[in-house]
Amino acid sequence: MARYREANCKLCRREGEKLFLKGARCLSDKCAIERRQYAPGQHGQSRRRKISPYGVQLREKQKIRRIYGVLEKQFRNYFKKADRKSGVTGEILLQMLELRLDNVVYRLGFAPSRKAARQLVRHRHVTVGGRIVDIPAYSVKPGEVIKIKDKSKNLDIIHAALKEVGRGDEYPWIRLNKAGLEGELLEVPKRTEIPLTVNEQLVVELYSK
Repeated sequence: MARYREANCKLCRREGEKLFLKGARCLSDKCAIERRQYAPGQHGQSRRRKISPYGVQLREKQKIRRIYGVLEKQFRNYFKKADRKSGVTGEILLQMLELRLDNVVYRLGFAPSRKAARQLVRHRHVTVGGRIVDIPAYSVKPGEVIKIKDKSKNLDIIHAALKEVGRGDEYPWIRLNKAGLEGELLEVPKRTEIPLTVNEQLVVELYSK
């Protein structure tokens, strides 16, 4: 499967803000945005073009897509599904992305980043409802219990991630049992409960043209 393999910090620099793609590094003085506040590439420092309305919409779409680590085709399919449902399309889109298994594992605090959470899922360290699920895009449903497999409970990456201040405790739509390394999705999160500074309506406008 295709996957972005270049430096994640370039994505943050391209969007001009922190996307928190590398966990604790994004909060340190090693963060690329703190050190080089300009776009990557040969002309990153010199070009200051005026961005068009279409460009604003495109950048917002790219930002959301990169935060969740999904490919263009995947993202478009999520939008099509969200558009077919009744309700606010932009909010439904974000809810579908939040319910991805790799994102829920990240929100629970079992991994320092979504990329690391995806790797935990791929390597069969995570169970849902008592069975191993190795598909990062699996859509978690309310009431399902996400748990770290017994043989994987001593992984350093998991315990290091949980030691970060507040990890796994700040979302009212999930319940975390740190001692048992398990969590439960209580409900589909509302837009106000999704901590993203993005304007999803711009994505709706982009795809509605």
